[in-house]
Amino acid sequence: MAAIQRRRSVAVRIGSVEVGGPNPIVVQSMTNTDTADVQSTVNQVMALANAGSELVRVTVNTDEAAAAVPKIVDTLEKFGVRVPIIGDFHYNGHLLLKKYPAMARSLAKYRINPGNVNIGKKHDDNFRTMIEAAVQYERPVRIGVNWGSLDQALLTRMMDENSKLAEPLDAKMVTLRAIVVSAIESAKAAEQYGLARHRIILSAKVSGVQDLIAVYRMLAAECDYALHLGLTEAGLGAKGIVATTAALGVLLQEGIGDTIRASLTPLPNGDRTEEVIVSQQILQSLELRSFTPQVTACPGCGRTTSTFFQDMADQIQTYLREQMPVWKARYSGVEEMKVAVMGCIVNGPGESKHANLGISLPGTFEEPVAPVYVDGKLKCTLRGDRIVAEFIELLNAYVDRTYAALETVNA
Repeated sequence: MAAIQRRRSVAVRIGSVEVGGPNPIVVQSMTNTDTADVQSTVNQVMALANAGSELVRVTVNTDEAAAAVPKIVDTLEKFGVRVPIIGDFHYNGHLLLKKYPAMARSLAKYRINPGNVNIGKKHDDNFRTMIEAAVQYERPVRIGVNWGSLDQALLTRMMDENSKLAEPLDAKMVTLRAIVVSAIESAKAAEQYGLARHRIILSAKVSGVQDLIAVYRMLAAECDYALHLGLTEAGLGAKGIVATTAALGVLLQEGIGDTIRASLTPLPNGDRTEEVIVSQQILQSLELRSFTPQVTACPGCGRTTSTFFQDMADQIQTYLREQMPVWKARYSGVEEMKVAVMGCIVNGPGESKHANLGISLPGTFEEPVAPVYVDGKLKCTLRGDRIVAEFIELLNAYVDRTYAALETVNA
């Protein structure tokens, strides 16, 4: 497959992370804790960072939240977690950034929504105040337009202009166009107030898949700012995952996007890290980045009435993800390893030969043996109750043998 040609964009440094330019597409996430609750927020940031989030955003909406930010960042540092923390501001960011300089310094980036900081009205003092804080503390800014809070003065003006055209556009298209104009005009205003071009990231979020694709195609064609991708509210469960994948997959395939987030709605007490895993999987499926070894497993059929192969596939996939923090520090390239766990002999041997390591479990009425292939060649045949444990032993030995050599080469 031909490599995806990335759109050219201006590189932006966010703490220790580079976004845009020639840099890999970055995965980010956001906490849903009360930021004023330092312990809960620290715990969730650590979980997100350990799952692979390279940027984490927190809400800064009250005096208590603003005062907590330096404590959160300091606590994370003590635990050795150095993920850049982004402040999400709405309505009162201009007040908080002036009142809490320690917070302004602790954050690695500010997120501003031009739709609710008075830009486009008779004056834009609040927006200007926030940009001046970014200039003072040398922090990048994401100017994040959201169609749920779009600058109404701008939208009204564009609707009026559209109504005077000989062939006016429909209202929805004017709204999408207004989102793009809001982002670009706000970025230009930020530059006029002294914010360097290499400290600006844009986003233009909507909740519909086709609308998101249309907006970002327009935005990408009209500017070279780094772009953050994501549906504004992706939704619950399968709907959220599928919608996010459908929208981001198209844009990323076209080379659009420098950082992404899957804005999934978690179930009550659900795992917030799911949004990180989904983002990683989108990038890895498109062969844009590799994060963890991939497991190929068949869906099952009448030949596989036993659920053993499903249990094994789940155990192996969980094991690989749990091992990655350790392996990543020791081995180079292990995240690109492919493992196949198949339920019968129909496609099992073929898939196993295409993987670095593959096993074909016995299907219904088949001989109770499980051939294991290593780099396309039959290695051994497993039997009995220890198939999973023995396969993991073979897996560990393969990683140590194969990727330790790469580590030595890169040393």
